[in-house]
Amino acid sequence: MTNPKSEPTPELYRIGDLAEKAGVSRSVIGTYCMYALIAEAARTPGGQRLFSEAAVRRIRLIQDLKRRYTLREIREIFIRDRL
Repeated sequence: MTNPKSEPTPELYRIGDLAEKAGVSRSVIGTYCMYALIAEAARTPGGQRLFSEAAVRRIRLIQDLKRRYTLREIREIFIRDRL
């Protein structure tokens, strides 16, 4: 039973669901995590990474930026602009 007064929890995606929703492969997500371009929101008790809807938007932004920049340059842009 849920508490009607509790804050709604945002939807979290396992890596495969995130990949499907964002239109990229699981390995792309792994690469983006390695470059610290996206971050996991939480982990399951079994240790699986969970990602928020913000990760979907960020992946789409990265995909757009990749047309002009390398992943390293995108990371520098995110750090510089605190994105």
